[in-house]
Amino acid sequence: MFKATTILAYKSKDVAVIGGDGQVTFGHTVLKSNATKIRKLYHGKVLAGFAGSTADAFKLFDMIEGILNEKRGDLLKSVIEFAKQWRSDKYLRQLEAMMIVLNRDNLFILSGTGDVVEPEDGELAAIGSGGSYAISAARALKKHSNLSPQEIVKESLMIAGDLCIYTNKNISMLELK
Repeated sequence: MFKATTILAYKSKDVAVIGGDGQVTFGHTVLKSNATKIRKLYHGKVLAGFAGSTADAFKLFDMIEGILNEKRGDLLKSVIEFAKQWRSDKYLRQLEAMMIVLNRDNLFILSGTGDVVEPEDGELAAIGSGGSYAISAARALKKHSNLSPQEIVKESLMIAGDLCIYTNKNISMLELK
């Protein structure tokens, strides 16, 4: 389990949203509280967030963005190529990070072993040390409230920030409409 963050993504029929907290820890110490772990890729058409080692995540961001450019923004083809490269490269297999990538049509978790996972419901995905808290809250809020996807992501991350010592409430969010 990566102890550094919480990232939550929600893809509805109308909007794709990703959010993350800002905490970076070093052992049991908060090193930074306002880090940005989410970004837009491929001309603002793909959202991505990472959990794990920051240096490793920057390498993965660069890698997926390069593949997205090669595949002209086709996220499905890009994550498959990304996984092939991740699994076949001895150096990349040593990276300690996970990513969530999504656009208006697709949502994927890219694991630290080079796996590509499409969430069962195709709508919600979470990674990081507070990921279980955030996705549990998001599922409950989605089912039992009339909150918007943006509100569900934010409130779920706030709940994770209450429960996970490696997650704070300094939330950043991005969306695609």
